Amino acid sequence: MTLSGALMSSAIISWKSSGRLQQTIRRCVEVSGKGLHSGNESTVRLSPEYAQKGRYFDFHSKYSIPASIDFAQQNSPLCTTLSADRFKVRTVEHLLSALEATGIDNCKIQIFNNNVDSEEDDCDFEIPILDGSAKQWVEAIEKAGLVVAVDESGNSCERMAPYLNEPVYVCKNDSFVAAIPSPNVRLTYGIDFSKVCAIGCQWFSLAPLDDSFYVKQIASSRTFCIYEEVEQMRNIGLIKGGTLQNAIVCSASKGWLNPPLRFPDEPCRHKILDLIGDLSLFARLGNQGLPVAHIIAYKGGHALHADFVCRLNDLLKK
Repeated sequence: MTLSGALMSSAIISWKSSGRLQQTIRRCVEVSGKGLHSGNESTVRLSPEYAQKGRYFDFHSKYSIPASIDFAQQNSPLCTTLSADRFKVRTVEHLLSALEATGIDNCKIQIFNNNVDSEEDDCDFEIPILDGSAKQWVEAIEKAGLVVAVDESGNSCERMAPYLNEPVYVCKNDSFVAAIPSPNVRLTYGIDFSKVCAIGCQWFSLAPLDDSFYVKQIASSRTFCIYEEVEQMRNIGLIKGGTLQNAIVCSASKGWLNPPLRFPDEPCRHKILDLIGDLSLFARLGNQGLPVAHIIAYKGGHALHADFVCRLNDLLKK
């Protein structure tokens, strides 16, 4: 079955075949850990889902939030948060990055807060940070395996991808996310921490993006922070679950506090990991979220990534 007729295109964005069928996870798999910001323990269960259902978060089998930019919460510091009604799920970016990059197009994601007794009080969730990267998510996906997804009638569905026909960009001060037409997905990211010499200015680029490159070169890159900013973040209720085991920490004066790095440019690679997770929110009906374009970001963050996806969303309506 082709879904090209069911997807809205515009002069700037066209949905075209990606050359493969929609997929889902072969069997259920669970991963447990602590949330970076809440510090709470939770378990995430990934389950197979029908084609065209996409990726979504399921709560108590009664409520759900699609992994879509339409449900991204504004003013979500240091992470990407999805919310609907009274339900909220924080720090979704690493899990969604792994699902998008490994080709899990359709997936039911359930989260169980450990040590919470009442369902009525159980409405604020956070995805476990694990080791600060997407490595354990990829390992769980590989353990479970992938399979072609079928719809409720038993038919497979073509996986469509959004192709960019004209340049698109968003910016804020000296930060930007821009995309230019390209025959395949290319990602380039730049960061600049001039006051933190051990990080400094870094650039990383990859083309084309495939699951093998992602697994070997991107997935294991960990989130990072500046040591001198830790107390400030904790004072506003963030990183309650942060440790030297789930982030790499760099001091402006002393350098890396928990070496070794997995890559010399690990911070920049992690920004690409985050970008993939945030761009996956453009996905719909089990199709590819990452735009087929050369996407270039500089000094970005989750908020600017979300602004870019919102811009793409708006362009579909023109």
